[in-house]
Amino acid sequence: MTAPASPPDIPEKWVTCPQCGGPSLYAASNKFRPFCSERCKQIDLGAWASEQFALPAQTTPDDLPPEIH
Repeated sequence: MTAPASPPDIPEKWVTCPQCGGPSLYAASNKFRPFCSERCKQIDLGAWASEQFALPAQTTPDDLPPEIH
């Protein structure tokens, strides 16, 4: 019986942390990827949860509720 094949060597990839702009290792060994740290990941999660990433709605007259007189 032969040993299982080892996974291929994947080169390290460094990306910019979306929160702080610092370098972040984008690899399975970085459990916070694409963020550089748990702190940056939590800041981003907090902003998402408080709806800071919401896009403004572009309503058309057909989307507006009827006026009550």
